[in-house]
Amino acid sequence: MTDRLSTTFAALADPTRRAILARLATGEASVNELAEPFEISLPAVSRHLKVLESAGLISRTREAQLRPCKLEPEALRQAFSWMETYRRFWDDSFDRMADYLAELQAKSAKTSEIKSRPKEPKA
Repeated sequence: MTDRLSTTFAALADPTRRAILARLATGEASVNELAEPFEISLPAVSRHLKVLESAGLISRTREAQLRPCKLEPEALRQAFSWMETYRRFWDDSFDRMADYLAELQAKSAKTSEIKSRPKEPKA
């Protein structure tokens, strides 16, 4: 059995599905509206929607004969929360590396300054 986070990332792996999510971020849309910018069949769009729906990224309701799709942000929030932990880790790591490089540059500048001073004559 696949966990929810794996299902979410698998759904997000496809650029067509990411484009569909981007469109749904602006509001609900029908399957036909979602299919419009793509050069793929309606059944192919429907398969993408099923993957997104299975991952909990979208929901579909029934309004008469229409089945509008709507973005469900909770699955994205969970994925973002997971990634946020690693973002903080990398930010902290890069901050430590920047501090270390600044320290090395300061030492190097000090060494260069000492080497460039005129040598005093020996007594």
